Amino acid sequence: MHTPFTIGHSSHDWESFLALLRQHGIPLVADVRSRPVSMRFPHFSQPELEANLRVAGIGYLFLGEELGGRPDDPQAYRVDGLVDYRQRRKSHAFQQGLERVEAELEKNSLALLCAEEDPIECHRFLMICPELVALGLEPQHIRKHGSLEAQRAAEDRLLEANGFGDVASGSLFAPVAGKDRASALEDAYKAQAEKCAFRAGPQTVEY
Repeated sequence: MHTPFTIGHSSHDWESFLALLRQHGIPLVADVRSRPVSMRFPHFSQPELEANLRVAGIGYLFLGEELGGRPDDPQAYRVDGLVDYRQRRKSHAFQQGLERVEAELEKNSLALLCAEEDPIECHRFLMICPELVALGLEPQHIRKHGSLEAQRAAEDRLLEANGFGDVASGSLFAPVAGKDRASALEDAYKAQAEKCAFRAGPQTVEY
């Protein structure tokens, strides 16, 4: 399969955002925002974004219902209102979205689009990318000034940010007893989700 990229629109103007897509030869943008609307940056709201991409010769695919970080399914939420990424991955809707991404990657590369510039602060990395890695793919994250951050490098930052730097690539320190990279990553993903995942008011989640 082709390479999956990710990108956060952040505060880019349209020209700089389009330049990033062109720099990396992105033929398709897969929008994984649950609510593809931006009041501050209306050029990233769905109708205008889709139209502008079409003019630029880039495809648009909305997968916010399947792969969005604010799912409609109440089973994706914990009792405290936080989205449970691991639980969401098990859902039929998420798996359908993942299969669509796979199907597109068989034809060409694409970029998963959300809002946050830093992937480790976004559900596209915390919820979707582990599943892509499990498929044998290595996502590439397009950063603000056009550089690419490999999935493993982003994972290293995630480990460092959550106290598991001893198992990050190139660490000079021995791993904590009982913690290999895989188990430390699982814990780091969970800890980061506590900080970054969408939290609904518990009273709004109807089971």
